[in-house]
Parts: sequence; structure tokens; C-alpha cells
Amino acid sequence: MTVDAREQPPLNPEAVPLLVPRDGVPDVIADAEALAAAVAAFAAGTGPVAVDAERASGYRYSQRAYLVQLRREGAGTVLIDPIACPDLSALSAVLANTEWVLHAAAQDLACLREVGLAPPYIFDTELGGRLAGYARVGLGPMVEELLGFSLEKGHSADDWSTRPLPEPWLRYAALDVELLVDLRNAVHRDLDAQGKLAWAEQEFAAVLAAAPHPPRAEPWRRTSGIHKVRRPRNLAVVRALWEHRDMLARRRDMTPGRVLPDSAIIEAAISLPETVQALRAVPGFSGRTRSADAVSYHAALRNALTLPDSQLPSAQPAHDGPPPAKSWERSAPEAAARLAAARPAVAAIADEHLIPVENLLSPDLLRRLCWSPPESLDDATIAETLSAGGARPWQVELTAHVIGSALRREAGRPPAL
Repeated sequence: MTVDAREQPPLNPEAVPLLVPRDGVPDVIADAEALAAAVAAFAAGTGPVAVDAERASGYRYSQRAYLVQLRREGAGTVLIDPIACPDLSALSAVLANTEWVLHAAAQDLACLREVGLAPPYIFDTELGGRLAGYARVGLGPMVEELLGFSLEKGHSADDWSTRPLPEPWLRYAALDVELLVDLRNAVHRDLDAQGKLAWAEQEFAAVLAAAPHPPRAEPWRRTSGIHKVRRPRNLAVVRALWEHRDMLARRRDMTPGRVLPDSAIIEAAISLPETVQALRAVPGFSGRTRSADAVSYHAALRNALTLPDSQLPSAQPAHDGPPPAKSWERSAPEAAARLAAARPAVAAIADEHLIPVENLLSPDLLRRLCWSPPESLDDATIAETLSAGGARPWQVELTAHVIGSALRREAGRPPAL
């Protein structure tokens, strides 16, 4: 009997709190001698290596790692300060033939590579959990439901650039890798039993090979509350203030929202204060540092107001690909009909295999295909189009026929033989 993991109870009432690492909380490695000892220990260890990293995303502009945690059988757990030890390539070298186990690997791979940690291949427990159909794929819930232990919560959003790091934070960090290999083994068993192990391996390889996301064309358009700003001239002010804040945030290595809140940018772009003093009266521009910054912000605002019309941003953002699907019914009814036919067909396959639909096929790829389908709608051409768009072989195998069938029906064409 197949059990839908999404229908299982959300909590394990018998979970045992995991409060202290089995070997205690290790000292943080912060010098070359201690790092060399860790390299030797991990070289002598066996089996997969559990890896995690802590950043300071809510506090710092950069996405660098401020703590790296690793655990391997025979080597125990190490906590490394990558600020004091910025080159961990020697550790990466002794693990070059080892499977690295991470949870939500895409979040950590970039900052690990910055310090010389480059996994040869990975097992992503979070992504594996999605493919296995688990209801909750956070590290804590998965450890609780699959292994029967509850992990401490509460430090993931802390400022990990703090030095020295408090002992409770270090304990939390060590526990994050304490059971990660055990979790990997449990997820591996479930994927294998469900016939999804090959799918997972393709997904893990895709995560590892993924290129960095290119910079957004107009990142300032993501300013919270920008929907309140309608006119191009006022949008130019949003752009100018956003870009100036971004420069200050990068220079100070502070997350932009801590330099100046989005709400202040939007309010200034709407009210267009005429003087520095008036700008300081806008909520968000008060305080010693922000008040001092108001002079340069106001200069940026005034410059935006003097731009020629040809340099103003458009009222609507440019799209790399099709416009938002909600507008299709009015502007492109045929494309809307194709998407309306294909979406439920893909969703049905996802439900059949207990996979989130976004993990079965990228929603953006499906939208692009329905917006601009190939001339031929036979299964082979649909499969080629999906592959060219980045779909993995297992995804193509499951979805090409159902998408092709839906598009052919919508086009009034006979079914493919």
C-alpha cells in the first residue's frame, strides 16, 4: 500500500529533543594549525560528509559564509571560521571523491565555493524530501519525522558575523550536521523504494551544475510598495534612491533594508521633498546615520527629477520572456487557452507521483512553451523543447506526452500516433 506522505501527522509526539552534539560542541577552528588537523581527520574519515554554512543575510550585504560546519564518520564535527581561515581548498581536496550531504544545497553552494569548498557530487536532503513527497521539508521537521529527534530552533536568522559567536549558536550549528548523514540515508531509502532515486540524482547534478543567476535587469523594481508609484518620473526617483542605497549598503556591508527601508524610498518618490530638511522629515530618514545620508539621497532625487524623458523608466517592467500569465486572457487568448490546458495535465502527473508540481517541471518553462510553442506539437518536438529549456530527462519523460496531448487538443489537431 502506498502511503501519501503529505497526509501523515505534522508532528512526531514522541520525538526526543536533541540538545547537545554527541561529541560536545567543538572549538571553532580559526588558525592554520587547527585547520590542518581537521583536514587530516577528514581525510581519514569514511562515508559521506555532512556540510552546512551560516550566513548573515539579514544583516550583511554579502552572502559570504561566517561559519562552516562539517561532520564525517571517524572525523567528528568541525566548526570553521571562514573569516579567519578563508581558504578551505585543502579540505575540499581530501573530500574530492566523497559525497557531500547538504540541506537545500542551492542556498549554500555559492558561499562554500567562495572559500574553496567545491563538492564533486551531492545529496540534497531537502530536495530529496520534495521528490519523496514529504509534507514538510525543513531540516527540523524532516529529522523529527524520519529520525525521531527534534532539533533546537531559533538561531538561523541571527547575525552570524558576530564575533565571538555565542556558545548556544555554536551548539545549534553543530547539531545542524549531527544527523544529516542519517537523514540522507532515510531519504535515500524512501526514494529508492518509490523508484525515484534516479530522478533525485539528476536533480542533484542539476543543482551542482547550475550557473549563477544573472543579475536582474531592473532590480529596483522589487522595492516593496512600488505599485503605489505610477508615473515614470516618480519611478526614476525610486530607481535613483534604490541605486544610491545599494551603493551605500555594498560599501558598508549591510543589508539594504538596514541602510534605508523600502517604505522610505517609496514615500520620498511620492512626496518628492524639495529640500534635504524635508527629506529628513520622511519616515525612515531619521537617525544619525540616515540623517547624514539624506544629503546624498536628496542629490540623487534631484538628479532623477532633471532627467530627460528619454531616460525615464517605463511604467511597466520589461519582461525576459512572456508577460505575467494573468494578462494573457486579455492580450493573448490563444496562449492563455494553451496554458489552461497544459497546467492541469502537468499537475495531474505531479499528484500521481506525489511531487510538488514545481519540482516536476519549472512553471516558467511551461509558461514559455505555451506562450511560444514549436511549430510541430508532436511528442518528440515537445521533448526537445523541454530539454532545451533545462528540463531533466526524467521530467521530460513524464511530461512531454501529456503537454503535447494538451496542446494538440487545444489546437484541434489529431492525437500523435
